[in-house]
Amino acid sequence: MSPATRRDFIKSTAVAAAGVMTAAQPKKVHGANERLRVAFIGVGNRGGQLLDRTLPNEDVEVAVLCDVYQPFLDQWSAKVGGDVSTTKDFREVLDRDDIDAVFVASPDHWHALHTIQACEAGKDVYIEKPLSYTVVEGQKMIEAARKHDRVVQCGLHRRSSKMYADLAEYVQGNNIGKVTLGRAYRLSNMFPDGFGSDPDTDPPETLDWDMWLGPRPYRQYNPNIAPYKFRWWKDYSSQLGNWGVHYFDLIRWLVGEEAPTSVVALGGKYAVQDDRTIPDTLEVIYEFASGRLLVFGQLEANQHSMLEGAEVELRGTQGTLLAGGRGYSVVPEKGGQFQSNEARMEPVEVKSEDGDVTVTHIRNFL
Repeated sequence: MSPATRRDFIKSTAVAAAGVMTAAQPKKVHGANERLRVAFIGVGNRGGQLLDRTLPNEDVEVAVLCDVYQPFLDQWSAKVGGDVSTTKDFREVLDRDDIDAVFVASPDHWHALHTIQACEAGKDVYIEKPLSYTVVEGQKMIEAARKHDRVVQCGLHRRSSKMYADLAEYVQGNNIGKVTLGRAYRLSNMFPDGFGSDPDTDPPETLDWDMWLGPRPYRQYNPNIAPYKFRWWKDYSSQLGNWGVHYFDLIRWLVGEEAPTSVVALGGKYAVQDDRTIPDTLEVIYEFASGRLLVFGQLEANQHSMLEGAEVELRGTQGTLLAGGRGYSVVPEKGGQFQSNEARMEPVEVKSEDGDVTVTHIRNFL
């Protein structure tokens, strides 16, 4: 992308993000035997996983793959086979009238623009988490989906888990009492060198670095940013957006909350010496008006389990819930100071029968 083209592109995408939309495209009506034609924008790590789980659906044809990194296109076009076409420019995907829906698994700083412009182009959208980089971006994405009457689903795949749906009813039915605290953690010991430190350099010929940056200010390429390690750079992502959003959304769902009323966060780059611009140690506390706290911790200098191997913990007045992909358990509470020390409920142990919930979530979208 030349500097002039880049300036024009940023202007046009800024207008879209501000909510200045074109007229909605009419929805297509599919016959009973007609296959959905879909495109993938971003076929790297998570995009490849989504693509791999979409291919077995016989009512879907993967027609286009889009990525700014040629090795990803080569890898996945070979697997898809047939007449699948490839491009490094997502606008070529959205210009096609024969595409019904797009799966977006681009870097987080691209999510809003890809989703908004796909809605403008009359495509339904599966957008990988996090939905957006900022709250305002998320609001504009919702506006676009509603204005253009599009189906837009975020890739928080636990939302398609029957176990968690049942568990939300269980928790909101007061079965573990009043829940005053929910906790979740992202743990990984990357001490001492993390993913390392590398000097800025020229991008590889196989990567369209300008298009990768997109709406972000230009900076020189660094191999510790793209194609994957952007998740440790605050201009493009974070581990709060990468992992925290899964658990934050899950806990909100289980206890029936919407948004917190206050947030406190502490952390820093305390131990890991690499190129990251996000903390290696972070603790965030969210407070809700209903009277409960949600705690998310990102620890990348120590990985000892905090929750006995579970994904989330809910502490209720009657029992403590520990839940993860394999199932959940409830440990009964006993009365403490000034209270009877009898168990307040029976212990609970449930195994999950969900299977691969990413597969279920994709099917839900389709």
